[in-house]
Amino acid sequence: MSAPRRAWIPPAWAPYLFVAPFFALFAVFGLFPLLFSLWLAFQSWEPTGGLGAMHWVGLDNFAFAIGDEWFWKGLWNTLWLSVMSGLPQHLVALPLAAFIDRRVRRGRDWVVGAYFLPYITSTVAVAILFASFFSTDYGLVNVTLQRLAGISGIDWLNRPEFIKPAIAMVVFWRFLGFNLVLYLAAIQTIPRDLYEAAALDGATPWRQFLHITLPSLKPMIFFGVTLSVIGGLQLFEEPFVLTNGRGGSDQAGMTAAMYLYRMAFDFNDFGGASAMSWLLFLVVLGLTWLTHRLLKPSE
Repeated sequence: MSAPRRAWIPPAWAPYLFVAPFFALFAVFGLFPLLFSLWLAFQSWEPTGGLGAMHWVGLDNFAFAIGDEWFWKGLWNTLWLSVMSGLPQHLVALPLAAFIDRRVRRGRDWVVGAYFLPYITSTVAVAILFASFFSTDYGLVNVTLQRLAGISGIDWLNRPEFIKPAIAMVVFWRFLGFNLVLYLAAIQTIPRDLYEAAALDGATPWRQFLHITLPSLKPMIFFGVTLSVIGGLQLFEEPFVLTNGRGGSDQAGMTAAMYLYRMAFDFNDFGGASAMSWLLFLVVLGLTWLTHRLLKPSE
C-alpha cells in the first residue's frame, strides 16, 4: 500500500489562494488606478514625456479646478440632470410597482421585463436611438408634439434651453425599469395580512399605499435614491453621445464627468482632471451623506 501523497501546499493556505486572484485583480485594476489618480492630482504631467515628466505642483491643480468656471458649470449641469432625471424615476416607479403588484397577474414577468429592458441595453445604442427621436424635422418627439399641441420645430439637441431636458428624458427612460424592479421586489416581501386587515377596516387602495406600502418601502427607497444620487453625479455616456462629446451649445449638456474627461484627453491636463475627479468624489460623498441623513430608516 502506497503512502498518501503529501499536499504541495499547507491546507491552511488554501482559502487565501482561492481569494488571491480577486485581490490581485483589484490591486491592479482598482487600487492602483485610485492611488495613482490621487498622486497625479498633485502633479503636472505631460503623458507623452513618460512618468519622468511629472513634477510636483502641490495644491495648484485643486486651486485651478476651484477657480475654473467651466468645472462649476459642468457640476451645476450634473446636479440639475441628477435631480430632474432621478426624482421622476422614483415618483413614477413607486406607484407603478404598487399597481403592477396589485393589478397585473397574467404576464407580469413580461411587463416587468419590458420596463427593465432599457437598463440592460447598450447606453450608446439608447442614446443614438433617442438622438433620432429628438430630430428637429422628423423626430418622433417633435411629430407627437405637433399633432397633440401644435408645437413644431424644436431643436432639442442644439438649443441650450432644450439640451438638458432631452438628456434627462433619456436617463429617466433608461433607469425607470431598474427602480421599478427594486420596488416591486420589496413590495412582494410585505405581508399580505396587513393589506387584508386594512381592507376589512375600510381602507381604500390609496390609503393602503400611503400607510402600509410606503412605510414598509422606506429601506428600499433609501437604497434606490442613494444609487440614483451616486449614478446621477457620475453621468457621462448619455450626454456624451447626444452632444457628440462636446456638451452642446453653450456647454448646456456638459457634465462634470465629461469635463474632466476632456481635461485629460482633449487638453492633456491629467493633473487637473485628477484634481477635479477628487473634488467630484467629495461632492458625491457629501450628497450621499445628506441622503443618508434624510432617508435612512430608523432602527
